[in-house]
Amino acid sequence: MSIDWEKEVAHRSDELLNDLSELLSIDSSRDVEHKTNDYPLGPGPAKALQTFLHFAERDNFKNKNVDNLAGRIELGESDDPIAILAHVDVVPEGPGWETDAFEPTVKGRNLYARGTSDDKGPAIAAYYALKIIKELKLPVSKSVHMILGTDEESEWVGMNHYMEKETMPETGFSPDAEFPVINGEKGIVSFDIQFPKSANGIVKEFDSGLRANMVPQHATAVIESADNLNNLFNDFLKDNPDITGEISMNSNKYSIKVVGKGSHAMEPYNGVNAATYLAKFISTLELNNAEKTYFEFISDKLFLDHYGKSLSINNHDDVMGDLTISPDILKFDADNASILLNIRYPKGDTGDTLTEKINASLPSEVTAKIDGHNQLPHFVDANDPLVQSLMAAYQSHTDDTKSEPFTVGGGTYGRILKNGVAFGAMFPGDENVMHQANEYINLDKLLKATAIYADAIYRLIK
Repeated sequence: MSIDWEKEVAHRSDELLNDLSELLSIDSSRDVEHKTNDYPLGPGPAKALQTFLHFAERDNFKNKNVDNLAGRIELGESDDPIAILAHVDVVPEGPGWETDAFEPTVKGRNLYARGTSDDKGPAIAAYYALKIIKELKLPVSKSVHMILGTDEESEWVGMNHYMEKETMPETGFSPDAEFPVINGEKGIVSFDIQFPKSANGIVKEFDSGLRANMVPQHATAVIESADNLNNLFNDFLKDNPDITGEISMNSNKYSIKVVGKGSHAMEPYNGVNAATYLAKFISTLELNNAEKTYFEFISDKLFLDHYGKSLSINNHDDVMGDLTISPDILKFDADNASILLNIRYPKGDTGDTLTEKINASLPSEVTAKIDGHNQLPHFVDANDPLVQSLMAAYQSHTDDTKSEPFTVGGGTYGRILKNGVAFGAMFPGDENVMHQANEYINLDKLLKATAIYADAIYRLIK
């Protein structure tokens, strides 16, 4: 049976975009400050999950809400379902948007909103792939479980809860990354680095960062009056054209702001880390011992070093590539002197080896320990039938016959599965706007991805 998948997607394009726009209008960032028994991660993630499951109910899919933390949409029945793992939560809006992050806006053929690329757009594309297979009443021998998480951008509470309550398939993919196929994901771990505090220095406040997986775009500091500070800062801006900034004075204190460029922490070299630049400037001032320890550490060990060489933790694997580091949440005041350092590491390291190496490179009285969970590296052989089927589907809808399966520093739900990979929806050469201001997805490529997903899923279950 020959199926024109792209034509089937085109027939449903208006409906797909309407559903996606409704989902994008929900601020589904983690909000535990407003959590309740019914909304354990805050109202936004639960509302997004409920909205997605409402689409499935409307379209007569069997579905299940698992305590407003995860959900499942089912196609067919079998003992060995294929899993499609997506998420409905997003990172916080963050600064720098030219439009309202939660009012989907079309400019040309691009749709702008938080979550368009990560992961609501790809999730809706995968859902419509299931919808097409269902509506065409195609014969299948395996079933599909599309499983939706609500906390992928943080601690994976939703998906971990699902695995406690339900049975997770062994094979499948996550539509939350890039084409053609991501068959390897580096390990992911964050370190909480604690420094001596200072109550009597000139730096009264230093603050930057929103999440452990976002390169900070903004950094701010409050500094007591210092000689020639205004001119020194403006000279620093001239010497560092990758950033912008401003300085003002009020009540004998200077307020300083630096603006860089946000990016996903898996590719810190694509961003401009505002925190490290501002720390670099502060390190040139007359500081007390605690301030010197903190800001000179950032300047000497972290500034423009994306691969951990200065910390002596650099590592390279021929398949998985280089270890990368990204200082993503930084605070210094009378009560807190800390850095949250996000690391993406290849085979050859573990949480224990990294803990030992980092602590060996720290100044005295400074300590580092793992913050949260440590995700180990994950890899599926490129010759695996799953990978080959997905590659074939991708190639049948593109002219790309050269791209090969590859490894990334990002962490997707695909690594949960014994035999899991990440699959789309970014195409080779696309701008990676995940976690950045003005996140968007190209509508033509979104529809192309939907056709690829439908073709791929049918290859796996027919």
